[in-house]
Amino acid sequence: MVQISNKILTLEEFIALPETKPYCEYIDGKIIPKPMPQGKHSTIQGELCHTINSVIEVQKIGWAFPELRCTFIGRSIVPDVAVFSWARLPVDENGDIANTFTVAPDWIIEILSPEQSHTKVTKKILHAFNHGTQMGWLIDPDERFIAAYPARQQPLPFEEIESVLPVPEFCQGLQLTVGDIFGWLKVTA
Repeated sequence: MVQISNKILTLEEFIALPETKPYCEYIDGKIIPKPMPQGKHSTIQGELCHTINSVIEVQKIGWAFPELRCTFIGRSIVPDVAVFSWARLPVDENGDIANTFTVAPDWIIEILSPEQSHTKVTKKILHAFNHGTQMGWLIDPDERFIAAYPARQQPLPFEEIESVLPVPEFCQGLQLTVGDIFGWLKVTA
C-alpha cells in the first residue's frame, strides 16, 4: 500500500524515499502512484521487453527495461518499458550498468491500464519527447489500439493487425505488427 504525505516534497526528497509497490512517479511536484499491472498489461510488457531485447540487446545496439525509474528535468517517471540505445546506457565507474538513470529513454512505451488516464500517460510521453526521446508508443489493450509518437511528427494511429509499427532509428532490425502485440494476449492450447 502506498501512503503519500500531504507535505510537498522536492524531487530530491522524493528520490530519497524508499521504493514502493506499486511504484510512484513524481510529476509536476505531485507524487502519483502507478496502477498495479494486471494480466494484459503484464503480458504485453514482458513480451515486449523479451522481443525487443532479442533483437537489440544481443547485438549491443540497445536495451529494453521493464518498470525502470528515469529521473530527468524535474520529473521521476517509471515507464512500462524504457528502451535505451547502447551508446546512451548509463554506466557506473566500473563500467557496469548504472542503478540510477538520469536521462530520458530513447524509446518510451506505455501500456494503458483500465483505470489510467490517456491524457496523463500522453503527457508523460510528450515530456520525454521534449528531453530527447526518439519514439513513444501508447498501447491500449482493451481498445486494441496503438498510438505511435515518432520524433518531430504527428502521432500515428494503428489498429489493423497487419500494420507494421514504427520503431526508433537504432532499432531498425526490429519489426512488430499490431497483430504481434495483441496476439500475445491469446491463450491457446
